[in-house]
Amino acid sequence: MPEGFIPPHGGYQKLLSYQKAEVVYDATVRLCERCFDKRDRTVDQMVQAARSGKQNIIEASVASGTSKETEIKLTNVARASLEELLADYRDFLRTGGHPLWEKSSKEALYVRRLGNNSNTSYETYRAYIETRPPQVVANIIICLIHQTNYLLDRQIRQLEKAFLQEGGLRERMTRARLEERARQAATKTLYNCGDKKRG
Repeated sequence: MPEGFIPPHGGYQKLLSYQKAEVVYDATVRLCERCFDKRDRTVDQMVQAARSGKQNIIEASVASGTSKETEIKLTNVARASLEELLADYRDFLRTGGHPLWEKSSKEALYVRRLGNNSNTSYETYRAYIETRPPQVVANIIICLIHQTNYLLDRQIRQLEKAFLQEGGLRERMTRARLEERARQAATKTLYNCGDKKRG
C-alpha cells in the first residue's frame, strides 16, 4: 500500500518558534497589566499582535498536512505580526526617552544566553518581566522578538525549500494515485500470470 498523501502534521508545541512566541505573548500580557492603562488602545493592539504571532504558528502547523501554501502564508503572518509588535516596543522606548539596547550590549547578550537554554518558557524570564522597570522589560521582550523572528525566518526558508522539492498536496495526491494504479496493475499482472500457468 502506498504511503498516504497527507503527511504527519501539527506538533507545534515542539517548534522553537512557537515556544518563543508564547513567551513573547505571556510577557507582553504581563507588562501591559503591570504598566499600562487597560483603556489605552495601544495595549489591545500590542496584545493582539503578540497573540497573532503565537496563534498563526499553531494554525500553520495544523494546516501543514493539507496545504503547504497555507502553512507558508500563516507562518509569514506570524512573522509580520511580531514585526508590528517590535515596532510598538521601539515606539514605547523612543517616545519615553528610554534607550534601546545595542545588539552587543551586555544586557542583550545576557537575555540571548537565557534563551539558548533548552525548554525555555515564561518561567525562565518571569523574575525579570515582573520586577524590572517597564523600559528594561520592553528591551527584554525586544530581544525575545528578535530571537523568534530569526527562527521564523529560518522556518519560512525551510518551508520554501520543502515545497520546491516535494510540492504541495495536489502533487502528493497525484503521486499517491499513480503509485496505487501501478500497484493495482502489478497485482493484476501477477494474478493473470498465475491463471495462465494453471491453464
